[in-house]
Amino acid sequence: MSGIIRAVSHIERASEAVAQLADAFVGKEVNHVVFFCSAKYDLNELEVALNTHFESIDISGCTTAGEISPDGYSQGSITAIGFPSSDFAVSVGCVQNLTSFSPSDARSLIDTLRDECEQQRQVPISQGCFAITLIDGLSIQEEQFLVQLNAALGSCPNFGGSAGDDINLASTHVFYRGKFYQDAAIVLMFSTPFEFEVFSTHHCIPTNAKLVVTDADVASRTVTELDADSPAQVYSHAVGIDLESTCPAQFALHPLAVKLGDDYFIRSIQSVEPENALKFFCAVEAGIVLNVMQRTDLIANIEEQYAKLVSRLGEPQLIIGFDCFLRRLEAEALEIDERVSSLFAKLGIVGMNTYGEQHQGMHINQTLTGVAIGKRKRVPELA
Repeated sequence: MSGIIRAVSHIERASEAVAQLADAFVGKEVNHVVFFCSAKYDLNELEVALNTHFESIDISGCTTAGEISPDGYSQGSITAIGFPSSDFAVSVGCVQNLTSFSPSDARSLIDTLRDECEQQRQVPISQGCFAITLIDGLSIQEEQFLVQLNAALGSCPNFGGSAGDDINLASTHVFYRGKFYQDAAIVLMFSTPFEFEVFSTHHCIPTNAKLVVTDADVASRTVTELDADSPAQVYSHAVGIDLESTCPAQFALHPLAVKLGDDYFIRSIQSVEPENALKFFCAVEAGIVLNVMQRTDLIANIEEQYAKLVSRLGEPQLIIGFDCFLRRLEAEALEIDERVSSLFAKLGIVGMNTYGEQHQGMHINQTLTGVAIGKRKRVPELA
């Protein structure tokens, strides 16, 4: 096994929290550290502290809608994962001004990340890599960015999460080379001799009820007409709730999804807007069909996904997980959040609650995406 390091600090003062976090990495041969932090921290103070205590270690991260620490669900904390240089090659790039990101930019970025990983000489990049994306969760640019990035990545599996801000929906940040950024995304490429698997799972199944988006403002992800009628009224009637009771927790308990091929991808509602329009966390456009979904057992779904991973990899040494904040709200509403938290800790899942999840170039909601890193090393391919 490698010496992957997991650490968390619950100290409220940013400078003290980073100092405590950094203690876990003292004297360790760490290639890169990825952190997930509460937006409650003073980000200016946090930035200075990260640069001071991680001066000799490359570090990247983002703000969250809740942290998943080695102890399970956390809030108001900073958690981190350190990857040892003996078993992981890591390269990282940052894209600023997401609206101008082009296919040629994507190819250039991925070529650079591949070259940097190859130079670290863990394993040939052609024999296995995965990429993690951390994106400003309020940029409304995830779909455009991911489509172009995924095309450039080719066969390299990818997943990620949209940065949050403790469900304030006001200001989300990513951290790259000593500075917090908005309207930006970080791409981390990993190469390792260990077996791994990128995955995505949710616990919702379709009902027979379908709603058609008949008018929408694509730029703001707002449905202005659903089934040729008032969106909020049509939605509340379809899922059986009062219009006055619509709120994030209710949206989490009554999800909608689009069907692509044989799979369903959740499209979560963010808020009810003036004139009963519905604003979504993911892309919507006129003509798409939204399937009313039925929730199944969230805990059983996580356990089933873990069992599948174990059957292919053996017991993982680490799972990096990006779990939609709406799943956490659902768990709290159903009073199972402590059980979910304990399960995450038991299974070794570390990561964050997100404003959106990414998987293989798709931007989705109310989903758990991630990578499981096994304990077995791959058999090198013959030249």
